[in-house]
Amino acid sequence: MRWIVRLVFVLLLILFVAFLVVFRGALYNRFIAFPRQDAAWLAIRAERNSETLPYSIAWNRYKGTAHNHSEFSHDSEVPFERILEVLKEAGHDFIAMSDHCLEGGRADYGVQWRGIRDGKLFIPGYEMKGGFMPWGLPSDVVLDCGKEPEALAKEIDELGGILFFAHPEEERAWHLPQLRGMEIYNTHADIKDEKLAMLAPDILLNFRAYPEQTIRLIFDRNVSMLALWDDLNTRRDISGLAANDCHQNTGIYGRYTDKGTLELYSSSGEIIKEYNLNIFTRTLLRIIAGPLKAGEEAFRFQLDPYDLMTRYVVTHVFASDLTEGVILDAFKDGRMYIGFDMIADSTDFLFAAKNESQTVVMGESIMLTPDTWLAASSPHRCRFTVLKNGVQVYQTVGVMMDWQPKEPGKYRVEAELDILGEWTPWVYTNHITFIRDMSTDGS
Repeated sequence: MRWIVRLVFVLLLILFVAFLVVFRGALYNRFIAFPRQDAAWLAIRAERNSETLPYSIAWNRYKGTAHNHSEFSHDSEVPFERILEVLKEAGHDFIAMSDHCLEGGRADYGVQWRGIRDGKLFIPGYEMKGGFMPWGLPSDVVLDCGKEPEALAKEIDELGGILFFAHPEEERAWHLPQLRGMEIYNTHADIKDEKLAMLAPDILLNFRAYPEQTIRLIFDRNVSMLALWDDLNTRRDISGLAANDCHQNTGIYGRYTDKGTLELYSSSGEIIKEYNLNIFTRTLLRIIAGPLKAGEEAFRFQLDPYDLMTRYVVTHVFASDLTEGVILDAFKDGRMYIGFDMIADSTDFLFAAKNESQTVVMGESIMLTPDTWLAASSPHRCRFTVLKNGVQVYQTVGVMMDWQPKEPGKYRVEAELDILGEWTPWVYTNHITFIRDMSTDGS
């Protein structure tokens, strides 16, 4: 008996040490890093700046998400009714869908929700082969998703649609003249380089208590994607938006059946396995999930709930009204910026340029005269970085920024928040184009 006790003690000690080794990072996050981070985010949100640039702009502001999936995608079960609830909960104005093509490789623009529903704008769209992500097609259009890129791009353009590219980290037909924009951040692309084994301890230990901080573990600075975008813009106008890539398909759920069994599903709706329950497992399930009802979910563990991923990153646009055509014009022209609003709401951020004759916002052009200034204002103290054709040319910290460019080119701003001593990416704007004033150089 003495040796048995000793053996049990040694085994428990080994298991305890193994747990500490495997979960050491997650334990540090749970009790130190995540509470500090959560407090820092709350402090930033509480200190919201109400001062804005004294510039009169001709646009209203709207915010929403792009590249999202619904029950029409093979790997998502989320109905449009739930998506509407999420938009209301998040306070968003619009959502641009990008469902996977339907059976037979079809993109049918008449089956998804379209237009205003309870004050929220739904824009139909699909994600196709080669990263094609067209919006703005009439409801009677059915595209062949397998069509050759050149022919498909021409068809989209002739039908009045606008073409964006999804997943620019993959090979794309950048030469297509019909291309109007691209994703400059995509949550799915960001998670590709993560190892599930490295994230698993935090998922198991911290996701329920700190879902926002846990999901932010996937974030990496998207340096190469932004560099590609800047490079393309040296030759043509390519606008940039954020891809939430909402699926709600990373997780599992269990359904209790009328046969007294438990069906285990992936959260995309595919059945994994059916389990026979005995008195012990049924009792344990009741303790965990509560009363069991035939045909209803017994439990659900979801790593990418639609509401969380909708709040993760937001596309803010400047437009005259909340209609599909007008919002898509803002997409096409680049009158928008993206904000990682899960950290702090970037609504009211402004990047603009002004001279004696005009005031413009991102996505627009202005003549570079001796009295032309570039300015930005932020609802939170941040570090502004100005980039000209992708190269940093100015940097300052505060809630307001003004700076006078000396050369023509395309200028954009990145804003970072100081979170526990680390400058964290928060806002990426589209470009303002400064055009040389030909009247001042003798031309």
